[in-house]
Amino acid sequence: MLKRIDARARSRPGVAKAMPRTARFAGRGSLALLATLVLISTDARAFSFDDVAARAAKLASSTYQKPSATLPKSIKALNYDQYRDIRFRPDRALWRNTKLPFEIMFFHPGWFYEDPVAIREVDAEGERDIRFDPDAFDYGRNKIDREELRGLGFAGFRVHFPINAPTYKDEVLVFLGASYFRGLGRGQRFGLSARALAVDTAENTGEEFPRFVEFWIERPQATGKEVTIYALLDSPRAAGAYRFVLKPGLTTVLDVDARLFLRKNVARPRPRAAASSASMYMPQSSQSPRPSGRDAVKMSASGAPESGSPQPSSRSAATSRASGSPAIA
Repeated sequence: MLKRIDARARSRPGVAKAMPRTARFAGRGSLALLATLVLISTDARAFSFDDVAARAAKLASSTYQKPSATLPKSIKALNYDQYRDIRFRPDRALWRNTKLPFEIMFFHPGWFYEDPVAIREVDAEGERDIRFDPDAFDYGRNKIDREELRGLGFAGFRVHFPINAPTYKDEVLVFLGASYFRGLGRGQRFGLSARALAVDTAENTGEEFPRFVEFWIERPQATGKEVTIYALLDSPRAAGAYRFVLKPGLTTVLDVDARLFLRKNVARPRPRAAASSASMYMPQSSQSPRPSGRDAVKMSASGAPESGSPQPSSRSAATSRASGSPAIA
């Protein structure tokens, strides 16, 4: 659990009257300097995990609102192959011309991904909306009127970093669909995906799929080897704040902090899990039953198992430390 520390200057009644004029002037100058330093410090940390947690708590205190966005017919009717034909243009990547070690590319809405997410960049000056621009995409063979797509919004994004060769930024982390995310280490291929929160998994009543609704991507340092991403999650029975710290490399590490808030109208406890994972492949008999440390993606949670597939680590103040998919306390 994080704590916000506020620096505040307090004045005591009567002290200024007992001080000589020169001393009072010096005292005021010191207070003014202190106030300036506090303001500078506040600006430098203008956005934090606590801010996302406050939004999640406020969200959970109100009635859940279903996504109301409607896609244009030309996008909603896309099939799998048509959707895959829409590609983000690499030259439009976030931070492409800044010489930063990371780049961000975005996913177009469509097919299964009908609900757009808000994405913002965070730096020392504050937060800035990253607006959807259809001209940043190549639509391939699709015949789509770009004018009807203005202001549509993104379905998700992916993070790029050079882990296999210094001259090429590889795709190392993806956020796309509900609360799904997946990461890669050096020389790996995507296979296993993780979910920030699973509700009613394998229940007869049907599964609830919480979804990320907003992201804040912190601008990394010019020589930085990690990037921080904040996310706001929402669902009918819960809201949550997440902080992901990505450290890509031979072994890619994803440290995750989460704060979950159940809505007041939860009638009874239901099965819930954090960092649950789903696979889209079957292991072969010729595969090794346990990966070596060189090929595994590190799990940083205490007691969590390693996996030969790209499974990001998960850590949360609201989870147990048991292996597998820990249940929400």
